[in-house]
Amino acid sequence: MGLFKLTPPFLSSTNRVTDHMLQLSLALFPAIIALVYYFGSGVLINIILAIVVAIASEALMLNLRQRPLKPYLSDGSAIVTALLIAVALPPLSPWWLTTVGTLFAIIFAKHLYGGLGYNPFNPAMIAYVLLLISFPVEMTSWLPIASLAESQVTFSSALQIIFTEQLPQQLSYDAISAATPLDMMKTQIGLQQTPSQILENPLFSRFAGEGWQWVNFWFAIGGIFLIYRKIISWHIPVAVIVSLAIIAFITWLISPETTASPLFHLFSGATMIGAFFIATDPVSGATTIKGRLIFGAGIGLLTYVIRVWGGYPDGIAFAVILMNMLVPLIDYYTQPRVYGANR
Repeated sequence: MGLFKLTPPFLSSTNRVTDHMLQLSLALFPAIIALVYYFGSGVLINIILAIVVAIASEALMLNLRQRPLKPYLSDGSAIVTALLIAVALPPLSPWWLTTVGTLFAIIFAKHLYGGLGYNPFNPAMIAYVLLLISFPVEMTSWLPIASLAESQVTFSSALQIIFTEQLPQQLSYDAISAATPLDMMKTQIGLQQTPSQILENPLFSRFAGEGWQWVNFWFAIGGIFLIYRKIISWHIPVAVIVSLAIIAFITWLISPETTASPLFHLFSGATMIGAFFIATDPVSGATTIKGRLIFGAGIGLLTYVIRVWGGYPDGIAFAVILMNMLVPLIDYYTQPRVYGANR
């Protein structure tokens, strides 16, 4: 009987994939609640829209590829992709932005590569980068957190803004648009303000953005749950967090007047969702133990470089995609020695 050389990771059955995706969804739930609490019901509308579009486009592609619908639609992978896209978008993103991103993730980044298990990049991150480059204004129009907002956006108002792009009479653009903490920190440092002066802005809390730090905290709790359940291993998220913290700490020690603290970088932007939910994708990430550590460390380093010296305030998505390109090389040079083989 012949032996076949297969490349990990191995997902043994549809039930295994379904369980994997279900637990990923459960781990995202606390952070989703925090997002809704701080940024309003637009988050839920984005999630529902993304899930509907993801399932419809998944069914379309399966039909075109002449694959059975039930086992693939029920595995939950399309829903997880939709959730990751929706929570990464501003809460009042126009409907077409969520739709375009979800369609691109499912059709181009997933199925045109062969479907689940064959995509070299995380579909949600490919879609996010596409939207960020193509529609920078819409992708950076975040709501101020509820406690700092001049006017509260109700569920009906959010529906109107998302599906008609028209503001209700009682709202103005300035009332529903605010810079993210990473964006403000980067901009104000460029205007010669020090991090200590910038942190006096109400947008910030003790060490990171008001609200944002708690969203990151709950993403981290969800990630720890995944490690405990053995859905992901600790190597990649720990490598991401440690490498980002080390480079931020070194530059902060050298120039505290021009660089933000390590805690700010760890609990702002998409750090924790990137470390625990994006970089740990079993298909597009490194598979060897040493490879995972190198892969994660590279993501942390590139994230800091892009945040501080690049053209975008957050660099997680770009860092993950760049390191995805290096995965074949990393895995090739970090394969463990075969037992009994000569060195």
